[in-house]
Amino acid sequence: MYLHIGQETVVPLSEIVGVFDIENTTISKNTRSFLNDIQKRGEVITVSDDLPKSFVVCVDKQGAQTVYISQISCATLLKRAEMSYQFE
Repeated sequence: MYLHIGQETVVPLSEIVGVFDIENTTISKNTRSFLNDIQKRGEVITVSDDLPKSFVVCVDKQGAQTVYISQISCATLLKRAEMSYQFE
């Protein structure tokens, strides 16, 4: 199953480690440091030019990390993920 996180971007539900609210989590120095480090490594994909509301942390089977910056809220992404599991 896949989760549509905005625009033309979908990610496998099995690769999602977490979905985080950008406004609430970037208050933390540790979160800002994590995002800066992963951006320096080129592992951040911005899904839309709209105001970001969430970020999705994914790890694939080989252990590669990717962070997707999305304009969709965490609540909406959670609802979409729940709907995906209902149709399994």
